[in-house]
Amino acid sequence: MQNAGIAALGLDWRYLAADVEAARLREAVDGAAAMKFIGVNLTVPHKLLAMEFVEELDETARVWGAVNTIRFEGRLDEGWTPLARLPIDYEGPVRTHGFNTDADAIIRSLNEDLGIDPRGARVVLLGAGGAGRVAALRLAAEGVGELFLVNRTVEKAESVRAEIGERYPAVNCHVGYPKERHADLLLNATSFGLRPEDGSPLDEDAFPIDGASRVYDMIYRPAETPFLKRAREAGVRTANGLGMLLYQGVKALEIWSGRPAPVETMRAALQANVYGPTD
Repeated sequence: MQNAGIAALGLDWRYLAADVEAARLREAVDGAAAMKFIGVNLTVPHKLLAMEFVEELDETARVWGAVNTIRFEGRLDEGWTPLARLPIDYEGPVRTHGFNTDADAIIRSLNEDLGIDPRGARVVLLGAGGAGRVAALRLAAEGVGELFLVNRTVEKAESVRAEIGERYPAVNCHVGYPKERHADLLLNATSFGLRPEDGSPLDEDAFPIDGASRVYDMIYRPAETPFLKRAREAGVRTANGLGMLLYQGVKALEIWSGRPAPVETMRAALQANVYGPTD
């Protein structure tokens, strides 16, 4: 996806993947800065760890409490400037600037892929970990009517509920499944479903899957998790996390390059990778 977007913009860049141990994340980011990387993306568990050492936090990172995109910047007389705009032989200091592109991507994907406007909606959210917390906060900021947090560890869900209560007191937020067995949206923010043997993260004794008007799974590979398959068979409209992945990547490329990203080119590359090439 990113390399397709980079090529379409005519940039002499390459997007690379690397496994980094959590204990060596700062060392890895410092190394990328020393090698004059334009920026990096981070996935779990690095999004929370990066908050501890990124030198400048964008408002998106401060509000949502996680960093998934870092832009490297150099110092000029007029201030800090993205490395993409500096000469290749720049030898001055480099700082890290952290952003979060996940939160807005969730809302955009829900709107485009499921036709949902979260304002006033009744939402059941499975998972209160890193991804679940960001989703919960972003949905609360959007003005959901009611939000139900379901998590294996109740204390974690209670912590997110308390945070929402402080930041968005107008939102009716609860821990556990709703007693009224219906919702506008049922959203999976857990990793349950990545493996074929995982099954569904939903307890259907507590909440029937067809009690939701729409079902969204942040997982995009496999393209259809057992959770989504069950929802589809129950006649519920579904979407996976491909749209969220696309739009967080689109925004990241725009942050690095300072230019509008070629959304459809990136979408086509992503769909080909996840679903296979089309004739």
